Amino acid sequence: MPSIFSRIVSGELPAYKVAEDEQHLAFLDITPLVEGHTLVIPKKEVDYIFDLPPAELAALHQFAQRVAKGVQAAVPCRRIGVAVIGLEVPHAHIHLIPMNNVSDMNFANPKIKVAEARMKELAAAISAQVPGATGAARVAALDTKGGRETEEANEPTASATSTAAPNAALGQLQQLTKGLYFVSESDAPLEAVSFPAPSGSLTDAELAKLAGQPADTKVEKQELTYFLRNHTADKGVLGDAALANRFKALQMFLKQELEDVQVYRFGSGPQVPVLAFGKTEDGKLAGFKTVLTET
Repeated sequence: MPSIFSRIVSGELPAYKVAEDEQHLAFLDITPLVEGHTLVIPKKEVDYIFDLPPAELAALHQFAQRVAKGVQAAVPCRRIGVAVIGLEVPHAHIHLIPMNNVSDMNFANPKIKVAEARMKELAAAISAQVPGATGAARVAALDTKGGRETEEANEPTASATSTAAPNAALGQLQQLTKGLYFVSESDAPLEAVSFPAPSGSLTDAELAKLAGQPADTKVEKQELTYFLRNHTADKGVLGDAALANRFKALQMFLKQELEDVQVYRFGSGPQVPVLAFGKTEDGKLAGFKTVLTET
């Protein structure tokens, strides 16, 4: 199964790209230790970085050096820390981490949440500072949803693209959720969902209706990263790194391709229906549903 990074390289998944050449890619980590935390990878899928042939290993570090200069120029910091862990994703990668103190490099620290607008800003700022990356800022911007929106506004086919976007989002979600189960005290499948654009802000009663629950059902909100935290850990709740990577891919898609993503829990145990969705480019809702078991 291709790693989540290979799917970014192929264009199957989006990323906040900051630099790219024929053999390498650099993009922002979506669960960073600090703002500007960047991942540098070879496009060739190799599990362990030190399995790369010497020339390719040297080329990867030379590319990382260029990217590090861009990160340091764009993000105020004393140094750019460099780390190779090799356990999170089965695809060789280098962490470049802006740091002012040694503790900034501690991977046991809680990951921070960076707003989408800020991620776009960081990606563009770093890309513009990477030596020799002429035109890279435009590439980086277009590889995020906001960048594509800007570009499509100037294209004659923009209306057709906008019309197809909801179906594309649902199709991608169906692929990403296929065969995935949310594990609590029992297992429940994840199922992709899509709803018409709401006329206004969603009330709890309207949310309950979407979930097929009575209008007076209590609705609790949760942040997506928190809700999926056990499934996106290094080996996930089942100790399976491949499954954990699939949940990471789903989380990345939701957070980067949809706006205002939120998880909604309905009622209390033992069976708690859950909806997780955000807005597509034309305002429709898309995401997934599942059931959480709490006894």
